[in-house]
Amino acid sequence: MRTEFAIRRLGYSELMVSPIGLGSWQFSKRTGLSGKYLGMLDDSEISRIVKESLNHGINWFDTAEVYGWGKSERALSDALRNCGKSCDDVIVATKWWPVFRTARSITSTIGKRLDALKTNCIDLYQIHNPFSFSSTESEVKAMAELVTEGKIRYVGVSNFSANQMTRAHRELLNHGLGLVSNQVNYSLLNRKIETNGILDAATDLNITIIAHTPLARGLLSGKFHDNPDLIRTREGFRKYQGGFKRKGLEKSYCVIALLRSLATKYKVSMSQIALNWLINFNGKIVVAIPGATSAEQAVSNADSMKFTLSEEDLQNLDEVSSEFKS
Repeated sequence: MRTEFAIRRLGYSELMVSPIGLGSWQFSKRTGLSGKYLGMLDDSEISRIVKESLNHGINWFDTAEVYGWGKSERALSDALRNCGKSCDDVIVATKWWPVFRTARSITSTIGKRLDALKTNCIDLYQIHNPFSFSSTESEVKAMAELVTEGKIRYVGVSNFSANQMTRAHRELLNHGLGLVSNQVNYSLLNRKIETNGILDAATDLNITIIAHTPLARGLLSGKFHDNPDLIRTREGFRKYQGGFKRKGLEKSYCVIALLRSLATKYKVSMSQIALNWLINFNGKIVVAIPGATSAEQAVSNADSMKFTLSEEDLQNLDEVSSEFKS
């Protein structure tokens, strides 16, 4: 059924986001360890990706310090400017990298994040993962200071467990704030947050789940099942991951088969079916940030918001992918 998507509130915040945002890891310019993972995109293609995302209803963008050590943030800002906009005209989320650092660097490096994004205030600033020399409480306290100073609007985390997320939220409450979001790996082929307590805790605390890797690094497109030889030609480390090996492809085949059938039924792509399930199966608590390496992919991602899977089809996908909850 065709429908118009409705924007959603991010946690308790005033940020109203489209159910699909744009992940910007691929804007890293092949800089840094994370940037080497994906291919090189030139500035003109990045601008096309951002422009088509905006034109098709996406109103927010997620990036990170570690994505090329500022390259992705700058590329996003430049692309928005090429579209006649700035980071102040959309919702922008970025992340502080905690590994081998302490909470002190949250406040000492915020100027670099603001400069890279060419803005005075970041809408959502996230702790990228829980692996730091500082405690969650001290990091969150530093984030709260940035809110007070007007340099960020809201605080989120990424890759935090249910307990870590809850601790972050409780510390923020001490400062008159609350945790807005937890960005985690979530897709039809990785449903662990449904059984490890993360989704339950997020629901109880009104914390939005931002699903990264929502297409399982391309597996849910079906192209690797149709042509496994593609895997050997992929750049980066993707081809060494379990889901791309023969047994992994066999394990997910039933999911791919149902996606293919539903794609025919709804006259959309398999990826669009997978994204639509993700942003609708759990109500409004989950939003997703697929990446895009072409303008065509950006349009496809955005258009996954423009139809609604039936309750029966949502449940059928739930059943066929249930083994990926553990």
